[in-house]
Amino acid sequence: MKREALKLVIITGLSGAGKTQALQSMEDLGFFCVDNLPPSLIEKFVDLCAQSQGKIDKAAIVCDLRGGDFFSSLNQALEDLQEAGYQYEILFLEASDDVLVNRYKESRRRHPVSPKGNVLEGIHKERQYLADLRGNASKIIDSSDLTTIQMKEKIRNLFGKEYDPARMSVSVVSFGFKFGIPLDADTIIDVRFLPNPYYLKELKPLNGKDKAVRDYVLLNPTTSDFIGRFFHMLEFILPLYLKEGKSHLVIGIGCTGGQHRSVAIAEKTAEFLQMNNYSCVINHRDIKG
Repeated sequence: MKREALKLVIITGLSGAGKTQALQSMEDLGFFCVDNLPPSLIEKFVDLCAQSQGKIDKAAIVCDLRGGDFFSSLNQALEDLQEAGYQYEILFLEASDDVLVNRYKESRRRHPVSPKGNVLEGIHKERQYLADLRGNASKIIDSSDLTTIQMKEKIRNLFGKEYDPARMSVSVVSFGFKFGIPLDADTIIDVRFLPNPYYLKELKPLNGKDKAVRDYVLLNPTTSDFIGRFFHMLEFILPLYLKEGKSHLVIGIGCTGGQHRSVAIAEKTAEFLQMNNYSCVINHRDIKG
């Protein structure tokens, strides 16, 4: 990979302003993320990314005052990156004094600049220490009034594509209601109203992955109508889940025993999701054989 092709973001800023949350949001966007990396190791890390043969094409690194004396070498490390031919952006996180003080009170953590002193004093010292770095920042986020979802949206707008289905992974789980509902399911679809192959002697020993069962279930007019409505619902809700910052969704599809109808519908659903560029994993929890 050419060095200029690597997308690199350095995340820094005031303690308590949301750098960890920002890093998690970057990870959801597909960035390879490292927290609290000493500046002296940045160029070595970036070299490894560039030599990964395209496996790592974007990375985000948090560097802040938790690094103590190591942090003072950050400016030099960034100059070294430029000289080596690497391009980077600096994302600076900040918040108002009163918000930061309240966050420290809630977390009961000590401020890294003033571990034994006044939190507000530490915040003021940190602002002065980081003033030059803030001035060189490519992007600045004030997290004072941002909720978790709003922070994710900010990061997504700054560093992600407007809408990329591949950013959301969807797990489709078929199951039998008589064995219980999957505890991690976000959405449950009950398909027990569909014609049941269980009552046909030749289909009973088969499952929903077998062609005979699939045809019996999927070619039924009621099923065709249901699938059209169900897939239309997915087209509507999945982008909204993504907009809310959800990176993984579990769809449970259940019938009585988890052998026939739910399996056939789950297989069809996975095909639909893959056709629409969603990363999809399918699991038939209660299938036999």
